[in-house]
Amino acid sequence: MHGIIAAVPTPVTAQGRPSKAAFLEHARWALANGCDGVNILGSTGEANSFDSVTRREIMAMAANGLDRSRLMVGTGTPSLAETIALTRHADDLGYPVALVLPPYYYTPPSDEGLIGWYLALDAALADRPIRVWFYNFPQMTGFVISASVIEHLHALAPHRFDGIKDSSGDLDYCRRLATSLRNLRVFPSSETSLAEGRAAGFAGCISATANLTAPTCARVWAGETHLAGHLADMRGAVSAHPLIPAVKHLVARRTGDPAWQNVLPPFTRLGSPETRILDRLTSEVLAA
Repeated sequence: MHGIIAAVPTPVTAQGRPSKAAFLEHARWALANGCDGVNILGSTGEANSFDSVTRREIMAMAANGLDRSRLMVGTGTPSLAETIALTRHADDLGYPVALVLPPYYYTPPSDEGLIGWYLALDAALADRPIRVWFYNFPQMTGFVISASVIEHLHALAPHRFDGIKDSSGDLDYCRRLATSLRNLRVFPSSETSLAEGRAAGFAGCISATANLTAPTCARVWAGETHLAGHLADMRGAVSAHPLIPAVKHLVARRTGDPAWQNVLPPFTRLGSPETRILDRLTSEVLAA
């Protein structure tokens, strides 16, 4: 797993039920238009707004309809038992990678407690092949997974803990991990990192805005770094608005399916003034 990975949104009906056809169409579009993989049920996929039953349904929907070798899935919850159950289910479905948030309620945990939590997950998975990648998102969890925790766990179980998505926006953190742990696959969460990605030792990026920018992301990752400013402009235009409703709106524009505008509470749809601004800005950037 490397390169451009879109953190795909989850289309839902007005009643909040996942829409299989729309989901698979968009994931296939992403994989055919510059993405090396897709991340199911991450933050962009509104994973933590679904119950476990629905998460399992969405996981099966993706695994049965897409190339499983190009999938990763978010399975982290504050509950160790629930995280174990979801990760085992992902392994049963053939997912090669689980992206696992740290337990994010009793914060901040000690490094010892966090190491114990992830080692318990590893022990419960036993000889299952699924890999566990860290998901560092301090803006949501309330704390940073320290580099020393990652280094310790990677040393103890390099076959299991061999990747990270970092959504902190701290590229120095990513650079340190990529330098100190050569076999750890480090993915910043913004495509603005791609221009320096190979030189910095990054494995690619896992991005919400790659749902729109994937074709250009692939070109920058392949070496056309003169397009990096274009990517930054697009990222800025989208992230100026609430990210998940904005991404869903742009997918609705691409597909012509207004149902993509549906979001789960506490999110709300973008209003008309916001969509007009977003449409204008993204159109200008795409035309540049």
